[in-house]
Amino acid sequence: MNTKTITASLAQLDEVAQEILFTHTNSRIFCFYGEMGAGKTTVIKALCKYLGIQNIPTSPTFAIVNEYYTPNNEPVYHFDFYRIEHPEEAINIGIFEYLESGNYCFMEWAEKIEEILEEEDKVEINIERIDEQTRKFTF
Repeated sequence: MNTKTITASLAQLDEVAQEILFTHTNSRIFCFYGEMGAGKTTVIKALCKYLGIQNIPTSPTFAIVNEYYTPNNEPVYHFDFYRIEHPEEAINIGIFEYLESGNYCFMEWAEKIEEILEEEDKVEINIERIDEQTRKFTF
């Protein structure tokens, strides 16, 4: 599998989001990795904007999953697994139904449920903070 690395400023996130989706046109499961404050939620906001979602997404830290809709009324699921202790908690909210829906699933802190995710079905996006305004994206 080829990996791609992009170093970009926060002002260029729209272009990064476009490149992520363009590079993975047939993928629907995206896992985001990076330290707290790396920009996982911010990138997901840019991805949702690119998909035409009008309501600006917020991190579903307490709800675990937020649901947004594209202009074609297609759901997009945004997960934040930061607060879960065990992968079973994701199973209990119906994670497999979401993942098998064929809709976009953007997952923050996916390492918390890594053991239940199918390796071949997901796109891993690593975000490294270079400085206050610059990030390195590897996917």
